[in-house]
Amino acid sequence: MLAVGGWAVMELIRYRFPVGGFEWGAIGYALSDQTWARAFAPLIGTTGLTILAVTAIVTIVLLLLTGEKRRWAVWVGVWILVMAGAAWVWHRPTYDTTTLDAVIVQGSTPCPFEHCPPDERLRTFEQHLELTRQIEPGTADLVVWSEGSSGSFNADPIQNPEIGAAIGAEARRLGAWFLVGSDRPVSETHWVNANVVFDPDGQIVGEYQKQRPVPFGEYIPWRPVFEWIPDLDQVPRDMIPGDGPVVFDLGEGVEMGSVISFEGGFSRYPRQHAKKGANLMVVATNEGSYGTTPGSDQFIGMTRMRAAELGMPVIHAAVTGKSVFIGEGGELTSATTGLGTMETLTGVVSPSARSIYTATGDVVMILAAVTGLVAWWRSRGPLVASAPATDEEE
Repeated sequence: MLAVGGWAVMELIRYRFPVGGFEWGAIGYALSDQTWARAFAPLIGTTGLTILAVTAIVTIVLLLLTGEKRRWAVWVGVWILVMAGAAWVWHRPTYDTTTLDAVIVQGSTPCPFEHCPPDERLRTFEQHLELTRQIEPGTADLVVWSEGSSGSFNADPIQNPEIGAAIGAEARRLGAWFLVGSDRPVSETHWVNANVVFDPDGQIVGEYQKQRPVPFGEYIPWRPVFEWIPDLDQVPRDMIPGDGPVVFDLGEGVEMGSVISFEGGFSRYPRQHAKKGANLMVVATNEGSYGTTPGSDQFIGMTRMRAAELGMPVIHAAVTGKSVFIGEGGELTSATTGLGTMETLTGVVSPSARSIYTATGDVVMILAAVTGLVAWWRSRGPLVASAPATDEEE
């Protein structure tokens, strides 16, 4: 129990203070390609799956031992079997009547995996617009441009009316909803990272602002303390975090939530949208810093777990790749785009939200952490050893 509880405490700390890396449920992510593993996700989430995996490992070890611990191990094994049965019953096919034709526009950048100022963001916008203009009317209900597909001072649809008008014209031409990523400078020291949403009439109906910035990538923690480091000049502005989830009503029962890049690696941010009523999730990311490493595939593995946890389809859209459509069980439902390529990807999504985890959250991790702390406390023994008996006392 100490081993399981210790792992849970470590994961809980990383959950509350996510300084670096994405997936704090490491074992859960490692199993994201396994159908049987994803079946547990809508019940207990990635954190619960991680605890379940660690518990199974500890149980196997204890079963090899003798004494009373064997009895505890048997009870844990029974609990695992009960959870497996519940997952098998829960993870059954669903039949949704509403479908949505969606198109991911992966416009890339004029210089994939590099920076080429001064007009890099404007040319990135133009590449996305060029691809969008090739979409035939009547073939899309929703068009998704990803994080950083517009923005900066000269390509932001909010601050630049011409940019907003060009995107709005395409929304009207296609009769489709648009989600467009924009990083918007608001001063010399601060900026906003947002998903801007257009309706089929070409009007901006709102935006979701990213809540969790990347430390030392999108803001500098305790900037005055670290300002002497020359490389931090590459992050001249700090991102202003958003206030919370925003869900967009696309009509016909479709409620769209969205998170931005880093947030897709944590359960809490998509879950916020699900609790607010979302039944379709967009994970908009840039991925330019991943280069040609396996990072893009690893991030897809994480967002597959988000889909499975929430019982909700995910549109995983990247500027430089890889982009893909993910079903409500975490399965891939489309091909995957390439790295640094300009291409569009079409998919059909069936909005749904069917998950116990959405309501209960990380209760398994919290219970394991509390149990582990109690077990540690009880295992400490007396704080002060008894004094040895003297000859007279004997």
